[in-house]
Amino acid sequence: MARKSTVAASTPTSQPALSGVGADATQRSVPPMRLSYLIGQLDRVISRRLAEALVLHGLTLPQYTALSVLRARGRSSNAQIAERSFITPQSANEVVKTMEASGWVAREPDPMNRRVVLLSLTDAGKTLLDACDEAVDQVERAMLDDVAPTTAQTLQTLLHTCVRNLRAI
Repeated sequence: MARKSTVAASTPTSQPALSGVGADATQRSVPPMRLSYLIGQLDRVISRRLAEALVLHGLTLPQYTALSVLRARGRSSNAQIAERSFITPQSANEVVKTMEASGWVAREPDPMNRRVVLLSLTDAGKTLLDACDEAVDQVERAMLDDVAPTTAQTLQTLLHTCVRNLRAI
């Protein structure tokens, strides 16, 4: 219960009545937007802004995510990239084909399992990823423009906790 009251207390509890109604109209109490809805809105807006920033570098958001996964995790299989990039294995196959054809990733057999192919970043992939990181940093700075650094750090910690809690279900 304490969690719900904390969220509700920090969210406006009333909004103007229907648009088009005069300024002197009575405002009705409206429940706050659900947190899951706000997170969904943020996901859609940030995905759109990131896609717009990345296209200038010739990269899609799924490609950037996959390249970022490879940088963070090192060599990974196609299945691991799919899971960690939040895309289907079929989509990951297409993303990987394009990245390999562009020279951003290289394939090599897994020494532990001949049936598995591991992907790794090439120097060209690392260079591209570094260039794209600045564009992503700009989007994130814009998102957090009026947020104090300590609040931004708290937000990041809370989001990590939310992800961990839902994965544990």
